[in-house]
Amino acid sequence: MSRAVRYRRFGGPEVLELQEIPEPHAAPDEVRVRVTAAGLNPMDWQIAPQPDMAAQFGITLPAGFGSDFAGVVDEVGAEATGFVIGDRVFGGAIGRSVADFVLVKTSTATLWRTPEGIGDQVAGTLPVSGLTACAALAAIGLRAGDTVLIGGAAGGVGIFAVQLAKLAGARVLGTASEGTFDFLRGLGAEPVTYGPGLADRVRALAPEGITAATDLFAREAAETALKLGVAPERISVVADGPAPPPGVRKTGALDAERGALERIAEAVHRGEITVPIAAAYPVERIREAVTTQAQRHVHGKIVITL
Repeated sequence: MSRAVRYRRFGGPEVLELQEIPEPHAAPDEVRVRVTAAGLNPMDWQIAPQPDMAAQFGITLPAGFGSDFAGVVDEVGAEATGFVIGDRVFGGAIGRSVADFVLVKTSTATLWRTPEGIGDQVAGTLPVSGLTACAALAAIGLRAGDTVLIGGAAGGVGIFAVQLAKLAGARVLGTASEGTFDFLRGLGAEPVTYGPGLADRVRALAPEGITAATDLFAREAAETALKLGVAPERISVVADGPAPPPGVRKTGALDAERGALERIAEAVHRGEITVPIAAAYPVERIREAVTTQAQRHVHGKIVITL
């Protein structure tokens, strides 16, 4: 037997159960990963209470939980290619990652080798957040010399977006609560308090204006950028929020360009990107971990350990 977090009805953290299930084994075209860490994302706890959203990802009840994972390949199917037993890997498995074992088809390109020097807790946070950040910045054509406003800069996607934008040579203004200002400064952003009056505060920080924006939470930053004269095509919003203003580009992890995650992993390996782990919870405390993340007050990523 093995363990997996599952739910039998849609709802909040209270529906999540750590269950014993039959141990899965790799099919001919699959590898099996013994999971050691699974990074949580907002989409995980947004899917669980929403049948319509779950259906968009092909998730039906009873369902597994989580999207990102890291661990070690411990079984390789006869037809699977590219990996051998003992490889340290990280990857994505929507609705299945918080479990002792994850099966991955090697033909789907959702599994990557973990670079030496990167721990499993960090690697297990990279796929969804890293790819979403890459897609959000690519959608606005971010380039050196831009002054970009990032909404939700201290969140799980925001920490990647801020650092990727800095690496690209942009000046970064990031919306956040005052309690996260020092955290954001440490990542290279100039923090600005979200909420009413945001446009005035952005003008005060950047009187010469901003040239681009990406909104990773709600739509306040996108609407502010429009108000400040940024062209809609230079503003992006992530796909799991409300509908964007007209002309603004909607994007998500699936839109990231090929090779984006490998570049992020190498940047982490070189020390150019830091991945702050806000907290690590053993899988037995899954409900507590999800409740904490859903409050959106953590600075960085939350990881489940197995």
